[in-house]
Parts: sequence; C-alpha cells; structure tokens
Amino acid sequence: MPTKRRITSKRSAAGRVLDLAKQRHILRARDLTDIGASRETLRRLERAGQIERRGRGLYVPAGAELSEHEMLALASARVPHAVVCLLSALRFHGLTTQNPSEIWLALDRKARTPSGTDLPLRIVRFSGEARTAGVERHVVDTVPVHVYAVAKTVADCFKYRQKIGIDVAVEALNDCWASPRCSVDELWRYAAVCRVTNVMRPYMEAVFARPAPVIVALHGQ
Repeated sequence: MPTKRRITSKRSAAGRVLDLAKQRHILRARDLTDIGASRETLRRLERAGQIERRGRGLYVPAGAELSEHEMLALASARVPHAVVCLLSALRFHGLTTQNPSEIWLALDRKARTPSGTDLPLRIVRFSGEARTAGVERHVVDTVPVHVYAVAKTVADCFKYRQKIGIDVAVEALNDCWASPRCSVDELWRYAAVCRVTNVMRPYMEAVFARPAPVIVALHGQ
C-alpha cells in the first residue's frame, strides 16, 4: 500500500504540473511551489517528452508554438531586470513591419550579461535616466514584461541609429505620429532624456507639419 500511495502522489504531481504548463504556456521552476510539486517532477516530464525546456528554469508544453509576446515573456522570466527595447519594443507596440530574429533587451551598463540561456538575446547597455525612464509593465502569461513606452522607444531608436539604422527610426516616428500613439510633449521629453533632441528635431518638425506624415531619412545623419 505505501508503494501505491507514492505512485499515486507522483502521478498527481505530474498532472498538476502539466495542467499549470498548459494554463500559463510558460512554466517557471519556482512556480512548482504553488502546486506542491518538485523539480524532480519537471525532470521526469522533460525526459518523457511531455514538456520542453526553453531556458534555465523555463518550460513549455511539448511542441508549443509560442507567440512573439510569449517569447518576450520567456526572456523577461529569464532576465527579470531587463527592459524590452529597440526593435523588440517597436514590434511589441506595432510600430514596425520588421520581425527581429533576436529579443532586444536593455540592461544597465554594470549588469552581468545573462548566461546559460538558449534564447536569442541581443543585449544593449543603457545607463542613467535613459535606462529608468519610460518603462511600462505588462503581463504576458502571468510573467511581468517590462517594455519602454512608445515615445521612449522612438527616442531610443534615434539614439541607437547606428545599431538599427536611421530608416527604422524614421519609420517608427512616422507610425507613432500617424496613429497617434503619443503626444508631442512626450517625444520632446524622451528626446531630451536620450540626448538626441538635435538629431530628432528636423525629423520631428517635418512630421508635425504634415497631417499624413511620410518622410525619408535625411542625408548625413
């Protein structure tokens, strides 16, 4: 009888883990505490091919097709102190037609580079107010995801135009203003925070002068 009770308990724990994984899509090892299951249960389910490991301490149901936002949730669960930025933030806000192959994350200049993950992360170093300003908190499948706000993301794109291209920054500004997704004051504010006011000024003045903005990158920027 004791042996039978132990087997029943193991199956019950495995069932709870699978139910939680299906419910949340992304399961963190630390979530097991809430359902009274052990990490050994996770390892058994992984060996049985019922769940898949997608990073250190991160699991999904076997064969799960994750959306773009769920990939951001995976990255945020793995690096909770990071902020989704640049191309990934543009995609999150629907301000670009590009589909980045990497997850762009902002980290403090002194923060340790994430290790032990198979996620395609692109780390960009931010500092001071440019790192802390304009951060929004969203929740994707119970995982907190920090993303820079629309206006802050546009300013970041101009600041890091050498990394992503000035055309991408201009497209984001056009789409942001045409939507509209933010105010003029917000754009000026974050341009100042990112110290790109002079760079953005000619583009912003061209955009604000047109009801349906379509501008091209200025040469020499």
